[in-house]
Amino acid sequence: MRLVGHASALAIVTLMSVGAAEAKGCIKGAIIGGLAGHYLAERGVVGAVAGCLGGRYLANRQARREREIDYGSRVQPRGTGYGAPQAYPRRSYSY
Repeated sequence: MRLVGHASALAIVTLMSVGAAEAKGCIKGAIIGGLAGHYLAERGVVGAVAGCLGGRYLANRQARREREIDYGSRVQPRGTGYGAPQAYPRRSYSY
């Protein structure tokens, strides 16, 4: 009885300390990797872990590509602002 009490207390403390997980890509990768690992090598857990890591990598790569800004698209050619385009002023450096 004492062993059951210790195990349940340990499980409760462990579950309370777990925070929110970022699982983008991990769940889908774990499912696919677990199935592949189970059928191909009879190692479903290893396949699930590898699938989770691969899914996280692909999700982070996709998010990074969406965050990147194309700075060249914001540069406007001269004369597209307000008013008529003006030439550079002539400067006289004579004395």
